[in-house]
Amino acid sequence: MKKKSLSVKKIIHKNLVNNLKKPKIKLVYSEFKKPLNSKKLAVAVSGGADSLALAYLAKCYSILNKVKIKFYHLDHKLRHNSGEEAKLLKYKLKKFDINCKILVWKGKKPNSNIQSIARENRYKLIIKESIKDRINTILVAHHIEDLYESFLLRLLRGSGLKGLASFSALNTKAKHNLNINILRPLIGQSKNDLLYIVKNTFNFYLKDPSNENKYFKRIRIRQLINNLKKEGLNEKKLKMTIKNLSDSNITIDHYVKENMRLNSNLSISNNKIKCMIRNEFFEQPNEVTFRSFGEILKKISGKYYSPRGKSISNVLNRIKSKKLNKMTLSGCIIEKLNNSWIIYAEKSKKN
Repeated sequence: MKKKSLSVKKIIHKNLVNNLKKPKIKLVYSEFKKPLNSKKLAVAVSGGADSLALAYLAKCYSILNKVKIKFYHLDHKLRHNSGEEAKLLKYKLKKFDINCKILVWKGKKPNSNIQSIARENRYKLIIKESIKDRINTILVAHHIEDLYESFLLRLLRGSGLKGLASFSALNTKAKHNLNINILRPLIGQSKNDLLYIVKNTFNFYLKDPSNENKYFKRIRIRQLINNLKKEGLNEKKLKMTIKNLSDSNITIDHYVKENMRLNSNLSISNNKIKCMIRNEFFEQPNEVTFRSFGEILKKISGKYYSPRGKSISNVLNRIKSKKLNKMTLSGCIIEKLNNSWIIYAEKSKKN
């Protein structure tokens, strides 16, 4: 690198880090860096204020800690000007010594369930790129308002405790790839604070018109929350409710693990294609048995998701009522063997 270019780079870095002295930004940064412990990270950059605040904080972290960070933006090609927006974002970030790689979602686009499918493809492409770059931690810009929205969405769908509490997790495994972690270092921050960071650093962000489109349920939920705030919605109490649910979920997970311990109720063979379950396994509280059984089926089948809750409940009811001898579910064969149960992969041969 030429001396002039190196000098310019140092000035850019100095200016970026100096903004951390602002009290509000300093406070957010101190929380942001706590869960970070990897020497290589990836940042998902949508171009909105939230993700650009994340990009700024990540860049400062890389400067101060000499950590390698890759920045990825996905061009969904869902809007006619998305390509131009991606180029503009790349150009703007380059001024701050951030090289943002543009990934493109190719192929036919959906006519329904657009946001969900787009989100799924965004993760798939960013995960694929991260694997290429040998990165196993991806930072996303979910904040406290996203948590509220997801909570209400899942509540409307009739989600159970695990579904209501799961989004609040700081760190989760990526779908379809258990070696990739999705980290939400801003999950406790407000959108207003993130907007403040962007305005006082990059002073630029893209506005997504779909954020105003009432066709999407998430947008209607967002507007509902804003209306509830006017009616006196206490965000602190809502946050406490989600935390209490999360704590309860952790407690149940503890008993699920106990129920699945190899030396207790569950025995898995070395090749992990079958397991033996004693009757005691089914004598635990319903939620513990339900989750344990789902996890076993997931392990045996090798699938990312457990079977649908209704299917699991049906099998458990038949087992407890002694109306089941053998059946197949989610690529697994469930078979009664004396006073125990054996579960093995459908394609494998029982020993």
